[in-house]
Formats: sequence, C-alpha cells, structure tokens
Amino acid sequence: MPRKKAENKQVEEAAVVKGEDSGKTKAEAKIEKYSELKEILQPEINLGLVGHVDHGKTTLTERLSGKWTDTHSEELKKGITIRLGYADVTLRKCHKCGVYTTKDTCTKCNEKSTAVRKISLVDAPGHESLMATMLCGAAIIDGALLLIAANEKCPQPQTREHLMALQIAGIKKVLIVQNKIDLVSPEEALENYNQVKEFLKGTDYENSPIIPISARAGANIDLLLENIYTFFTIPVRNPHAEPVMLVARSFDINKPGAVPEKMKGGVLGGAIKQGVFKRGQEIEIKPGYMVEEKNKKVWYPLQTKIVDIVVGGQFVESAGEGGSLGFLTELDPGIVKADSLAGSLIGIPGKLPPLWYEINLETHLLQRVVGLKEEADVKPFVKAEILMLNVNTEATVGIVAELGKNKIKCVLKKPICAPAGARVTISRRVGDRFRLIGYGILK
Repeated sequence: MPRKKAENKQVEEAAVVKGEDSGKTKAEAKIEKYSELKEILQPEINLGLVGHVDHGKTTLTERLSGKWTDTHSEELKKGITIRLGYADVTLRKCHKCGVYTTKDTCTKCNEKSTAVRKISLVDAPGHESLMATMLCGAAIIDGALLLIAANEKCPQPQTREHLMALQIAGIKKVLIVQNKIDLVSPEEALENYNQVKEFLKGTDYENSPIIPISARAGANIDLLLENIYTFFTIPVRNPHAEPVMLVARSFDINKPGAVPEKMKGGVLGGAIKQGVFKRGQEIEIKPGYMVEEKNKKVWYPLQTKIVDIVVGGQFVESAGEGGSLGFLTELDPGIVKADSLAGSLIGIPGKLPPLWYEINLETHLLQRVVGLKEEADVKPFVKAEILMLNVNTEATVGIVAELGKNKIKCVLKKPICAPAGARVTISRRVGDRFRLIGYGILK
C-alpha cells in the first residue's frame, strides 16, 4: 500500500476510536489525530544556522529544539561549535490566537497547538578556522538563518564570509536574525539594524526580513517561528530520481566494551539530495576506503545494506528529500568512526558519479578576499599553490598543476565523487587561515 494511503487509513481508523472515546465527531477527531501523527513525519526542509562565532547559533538551536548540539568534548571545553550539529524542530500554531510555538500548548492562551511543519536545523561553526565545515554544511541546506549579534558592529569577518558562502552555494533564501537584543538599548539595536541593512545592500538577500530576538531570554521567538514558516517554501522534490545522499557525519554508536554479538553496524548521517531510500536496500558509498598500491593511494567504493533509517528519533521504512537523517548499516563500526566517511556520496551500486583524482575547474573569483578585517584583493593562481576545495559535503586539498585563462587543473590529495558541472568552492591560505576566494565549475 502506498505510504500516503496507509497514513490516511491509519488516521481514519484512529479517528473512529478517538471520536467514540471523546464524544467528538469523526471529522473533529480526524483533524486532531492527524496533527498528532504528523509529529513523527520526516522534516520537510533543512535550514542552516550560520554566522560569526559566538553570535548565538547553538543557543538558538537549543531554544527551538531543546537539544544542545555542541556535544563533542572540545566543543564543550572551548564553547564553540566544531562539527555540524543537527536538531529537528516541529513548528506548531495555535489556531485560536495565531501564535507560533514549539510547545504542545500555546504560550499565550494555553490552548492546544497544532503541528504545521517539521524542519531540520543544521548548526554550522562560525569560527574562522572551521570554515571548511561550514561550507560542507551549506551543501545540505535549503535555506539559512544568518545570526547577527546586536551588541557587536556589523558585519563581523565571518558574517561576511558566511553570507558570501551562501551566495556561492546557491542558497536562495536567508532569514536574518538580529540576536542578543536584550544586551543593548533600543537606540543601539536600531543602529545595529541600520548596519545590517547597509551590509545586505547589493546582495541577493537585501530584502530579507530581519527579526530581532533574544535566544537566551526567549524574546520574539514566536515571531521568528512565524517568519520561518511563511518565508521558507518547501522545494519541489523528485521521488523518482536515482537516490543520492550526502554524508555529513559518520560514527560508531557502540559503547566501549560492547560484546561482538550485540554490536551494531556503523551509522551514516546527512541529507538525501534526491530520490528515496528504503530499509533493506543495497547501497554504494564513494569515495569509500583507501589502500596503498605501489606507493600510491587508491580509493575503492564500499557496499553495504541499510539496516534501518532513523528520522527525528523515529525508525521509518523509507525516506526522501527534506531534513537530516541517519542510516544504520552493516558496515564495520571501525570504518565509520570519527566522521571518517563524511563527505561521501551514497547511492545505488554502479549509479554514482565518477571519482576524480585530478580536476579541471572553470574559475569564478571574487574581487576581494572575504573573512579578513582589512580588505585584500584576490590575486591570480600560481603553480603548485595549495587550495582548499569543497564540493557537496566533501573537503579536500588541491595542488594547482596547470594554469589557463579562467581555468586551473588541480591534483587532489583525496579524490571527490561528483558529476561534471558540480560547483566547487575555492579557498586559499591567507596568513594562517584558508579564506574563501571564489568557486569553480567541474569540467
């Protein structure tokens, strides 16, 4: 039975019971029961939280989802996000007073709220040394919330860099969140607002809404939720396309000391780019694993089976585009630990794009290096220059081997799996950091 018909039948049957038990009509019970069942459905859209370090991305994620996404020991110690964090959020609305919330009951009138949409939040690091991780996160999102702290001058270096990265990644919609308004006076908040408007002028996002909030104090969260619901539209999906998933995380869920008989296979987390994956399906993972042959590193694809699909803490039979999810597989846990397969593509065996050990790029460079406090022009490439390249969720190092007019050839330290025509972001070392300087089209 198709999933939609099965869901409708489940609602109909449950509504009859619920109606009989509560004295409500079948129609009333059906509406209420459907809102309850909707809680477990897959998120419809991935939204990234980006911005300068310590502007409140992780705090806002916790405020909306109840989940603190900084769980890595170094993240807790340093107070910054190092890896991509994920959290699912159910947007709810009170149909009596129109307030948006994430709570089961309305924060204004205490009436029961109804689920209207489920989203996945991707918390990307803002620290300048972790720009590669942010660029990888940009590959799996449909839109973004750009956080700007009201108590600091706008723009900060990574605010500018993240906005440019979103433009290069082709993200069409960015909602601006003016955070920390509880730390400034109304006059200072207005001054910061004007700085934000000036900063956005001439960009793809100059007409984006700017929502003032305090993530820490919970001020204006209902207004932010309403704008998230109305501003971001659900992208058109193609469930019949060849399924492809972008891997952003990979890890071992077994606890130390687990006996072999009870150990579970490796977990792959990320977002489905197109198509639908099903439980029990055979899959291929590229680039896969590395071996040394004749003093040369070579990568071979991995093949395994999807044991389970987890979406928002729920086990499901199948999943398509929209939101972050995880595949439980039959892979040896040692292969996936510590994000070792992050950046890979998952697909049907034999259907994934080729591996590239060398790439030719048609380059599109920015006029200025972004992320610096002082402006600096982007200089031409030179032979043997080392670049950081990002495609999909993969980050690799490329060494410039050949130069041409708006073209370069790079030898890669680690191969990438991508189709011709893919967009590759390019960063160069400026001082002691890699800085975003443009993008290239894979030829």
